[in-house]
Amino acid sequence: MADKEVRIPGPDHPITVEPNPGRVVVTAGGHVVADSGNALTLRESTYPAVHYIPREDVDFGVLERTEHTTYCPYKGDAAYYSFSADGESVENGVWTYEAPYDAVAPIKDHVAFYATKFTIAEHA
Repeated sequence: MADKEVRIPGPDHPITVEPNPGRVVVTAGGHVVADSGNALTLRESTYPAVHYIPREDVDFGVLERTEHTTYCPYKGDAAYYSFSADGESVENGVWTYEAPYDAVAPIKDHVAFYATKFTIAEHA
């Protein structure tokens, strides 16, 4: 297998990771999957901002690791989880970078949720 391309964020593709000043609550089917006052917000180029929640603020009792993976040349290899609880399920809707590249190192030990598959609310 060929080596994976690694890119460094810059003016043509900026990435920032900052503490979220409020509380982020993630739900699915009425079940609170994550609730954190310590979320990070990653802003990448022209993509919508993504909240990364510390693992300790996530209910892993309703998540199951899957075999699905993806690769981002700016962040590294992503592993995925599926959600199932209260009759609701979301396949591969949660991801994590367990060994992120240096440019986004703060997202290690955090998970993110697809906004199209979960309800993600920010509270002041």
